Amino acid sequence: MDIQSLVNAQRAHFQTGATLPLSARRTALKRLREAIRAHEEDIAAALRADLNKSPTESWMCEVGLTLSELSFVEKRLARWIADRDHLTPLAQFPARSFTVQEPYGVVLIMSPWNYPFLLTMEPLIGAIAAGNCCVVKPSAYSPAASAVIRDILADCFPPELVAVVEGGREANQALLDQKFDYIFFTGGVEVGKEVMAKAARHLTPVTLELGGKSPCVVDATARLDLAARRIVFGKLLNCGQTCVAPDYLLIDRRVKDRFLAHLRKEIALQYGANPLDNWGYVRMVNREHFNRVMGLIDPEKVVFGGRGDPDTLKIQPTVLDNVSPDDPVMREEIFGPVLPVLPFENIREALDFVNARPRPLALYLFSRDLRVQRLFLRRASFGGGCVNDTVIHLATSRLPFGGVGNSGMGSYHGRDSFDTFSHRKSVVQKSTLLDLPVRYAPYSPIKDRLLRLFLG
Repeated sequence: MDIQSLVNAQRAHFQTGATLPLSARRTALKRLREAIRAHEEDIAAALRADLNKSPTESWMCEVGLTLSELSFVEKRLARWIADRDHLTPLAQFPARSFTVQEPYGVVLIMSPWNYPFLLTMEPLIGAIAAGNCCVVKPSAYSPAASAVIRDILADCFPPELVAVVEGGREANQALLDQKFDYIFFTGGVEVGKEVMAKAARHLTPVTLELGGKSPCVVDATARLDLAARRIVFGKLLNCGQTCVAPDYLLIDRRVKDRFLAHLRKEIALQYGANPLDNWGYVRMVNREHFNRVMGLIDPEKVVFGGRGDPDTLKIQPTVLDNVSPDDPVMREEIFGPVLPVLPFENIREALDFVNARPRPLALYLFSRDLRVQRLFLRRASFGGGCVNDTVIHLATSRLPFGGVGNSGMGSYHGRDSFDTFSHRKSVVQKSTLLDLPVRYAPYSPIKDRLLRLFLG
């Protein structure tokens, strides 16, 4: 595929104004929804092939969330694209002040392999709703999902409106060498830095949805049984291959042993006595990631799990105790079913531990103490998170989702997706019926006093 010609064709199409009318955007979103419905079985099969996701997990975490986002956006789009009036200052009277939502133009969406369908479609919905043309680049690590995405989007749209580019690093580099009007990237920190550096050559704005080590803090007031259930859910969803998965556990030393007993029980309840034999248990995406995660497991610190099957690329849910902050498992994002446990003596120690590290994409606090909740919400910096639960904050179109610092920049979901892919253009429409002379030279003491009155 000639990427330069593709980008040029999309730019020419955008310049026709065909993507701007509300009717065109609604039609595009409706086509996308219908195509997703028609390909539901294909999507589930692709996610099974790439990651061994069960049909239920595929629907709950990918297809269902995508359709929910589509419905949310479709219902509100007419209101979002309307001009928004703002108060006009007295010094500019008489005039109308308003903002116009303007699409950027031709945008690039680069999506990851861990939730390949959801994390392609959700930003695409925002880009289409905002009136852009889009080039979509799925991950080469999820080839079956990539092929289904390609087929779905080819069913919906001509390539001058939405096109899929498949391939690996060479395709990524070729795309990043082009001049896009906006780049939306979801993936790892190191590649995110490269994307930002490439974008800087063209002064292209970016959204970076990255990751990091998201802490989970459990204090002595938490409901330990419920905390264990919800942490197991968030940690083992997609076998830990989730950018907002609890990466490590900080727990009050007084309740650690009781909590670990609940954790062991919940893993068995949710995934069976031997999760490696569970047909719905997700596997590592490839051998490289399998070997990397297995290399983070210190056998001497395993209190549960620890084994992996190189033939199926599955790794047991693994809990590590007596972990040091200097251990390899604490020096990189795990992205697998391994949970290191670090005890603390008091809650301030836990807060200081979190704040001494790069700002994470998510933070989860389990506490029934309102003072502790306020402390973490006001003093810890993180992209988003939950109090007394995990990961569900990203499953709503009503809240923005994004990182801060090393975990990313920008946000999306619902209205925030529309705003992300739009330039908000400020306009003052001045009346021609009256022209106050105070701003024009020559200036005088009277004009000076009036200006101070209007602007002071």
